[in-house]
Amino acid sequence: MAEHPLAFLTGRAVPADEAVLILAPMAGYSDRAFRVLCRRFGADAVVTEMISAKAICFGDRKTAALGRIGAEELPCALQLFGSDPDTLAHAAAVVSGGMGGGLAPVAIDINMGCPVRKIVSNGEGSALMRNPPLVRRIVEAVRRATPLPVTVKIRAGYDGDHINAPMVAQYAEEGGARAVTVHGRTRAQGYSGQADRSVIAAVCRAVSVPVIGNGDVVDGESAARMLDTGCAGLMIGRGAVGNPFVFTEIRAHLSGKEYDPPDLRARAATAEEQLRLAAEDKGEAIAVAEARKQLVAYFHSFRGASGWRREMQQAQNMAEMVELLHRACGTFASDISDAINP
Repeated sequence: MAEHPLAFLTGRAVPADEAVLILAPMAGYSDRAFRVLCRRFGADAVVTEMISAKAICFGDRKTAALGRIGAEELPCALQLFGSDPDTLAHAAAVVSGGMGGGLAPVAIDINMGCPVRKIVSNGEGSALMRNPPLVRRIVEAVRRATPLPVTVKIRAGYDGDHINAPMVAQYAEEGGARAVTVHGRTRAQGYSGQADRSVIAAVCRAVSVPVIGNGDVVDGESAARMLDTGCAGLMIGRGAVGNPFVFTEIRAHLSGKEYDPPDLRARAATAEEQLRLAAEDKGEAIAVAEARKQLVAYFHSFRGASGWRREMQQAQNMAEMVELLHRACGTFASDISDAINP
């Protein structure tokens, strides 16, 4: 059996013609609890939230906790952001053996696509799209500093007048990147509009390393359309929030199997499990504060959910949140036939 070009991320033998499904790094969402759930529902690999290379070099304790990886979420890559090659290289060397007492990641991913203003204004994230030679120097420096594979995540370009993902991907490959993830939107678009799959197809033609397609992959049909670009893997971000089942759905669709979506009880139980896992990792207070935006996504598509969401936003502890999750089964039962993309 021919080895899949992304097998180094999955830690297992994968048929060359099988799509590799990866959870995207999403600040405020891709924490340990959610990564564990996505692995349980079929993600081949997951990626940590983006982590500041500077903070690692300064020995920040909160940052160490952010990058801690447990056995249930492996294989898990660790994503760094920054703009200075030496700082990123030092950070990569520090985290290669694991952070905060956790396990080692399977790869180091470099964020070159974050569109957030405070990141871009520091010359980091998608600002790097404007300097392809620096992209190469960064990848070279990180590759020399770690024994782990190095990957990058980029966007279509900085804005509509500068669609240069194929060129940036080539510079990353020259620096030694083992794979390139491409989000089909520009930095100027943020998360608005539609991802341009033609740019991802162009990157696939421009480089010899595997390309991972990202953007608007939310179900089986959209996954199949993304694979038509020629990409070797799929990265799912917002489509997985409140819906870790999407990995199971995509796998079923690509395999030609029927998919049985989760019912209300399964959704509530999964949301409760996410809350429990987060509390074990971060403590109840932090878990509850963060869960206010995470758990409501499990029922965002149901009509009449606004009042329930307001109550969830006001919940003060786990007991109140769990009670609301149990109540959701009755609240939305009459609307199950009206669910949009359940």
